[in-house]
Amino acid sequence: MNTLYLAGARALVVVMTCLGLAACNDRAEQKQAVAPVAFHQSDECHVCGMVIADFPGPKGEVVEKGTVKKFCSTAEMLGWWLQPENHRTSANLYVHDMGKSTWEKPDDQYLIDAAQAYYVIGTQLKGSMGVVLASFSDEAAARKLASEQGGRVLRFEEIDLALLQQAPAM
Repeated sequence: MNTLYLAGARALVVVMTCLGLAACNDRAEQKQAVAPVAFHQSDECHVCGMVIADFPGPKGEVVEKGTVKKFCSTAEMLGWWLQPENHRTSANLYVHDMGKSTWEKPDDQYLIDAAQAYYVIGTQLKGSMGVVLASFSDEAAARKLASEQGGRVLRFEEIDLALLQQAPAM
């Protein structure tokens, strides 16, 4: 009888260990799956369908486990994100850091958390269409661009749909 109990207890320990390891693996996959991904020459904007690589300036992407939505500009991404039906707590938003990248061809190595970025609006810099938002990880770099190009610095929380619907040249 004791042998039967020992065999059952061992089997239960093996099953619980396997379930625990499987749960740990799922968390690791989830964290890995929401990291920024590179843009490719053939990527199309999730909103307008235009080829993203055809335009200068910072791009945006919304990354969730198993899916990535790419946008031809930070403004396109934020305009999409601000629609109530698009808010997802499991999604991460990324934009190019223009303090470390070139305007004509932003470097995907410098994708940053969009919610932590500083944005410059109101410059004469060219982007895809609509309002151009230059994104930065560093406030000093954002303020420098705003003073050189004639714009103002905003935080993520200050951007709303009304702001994004303004004419491109403010």
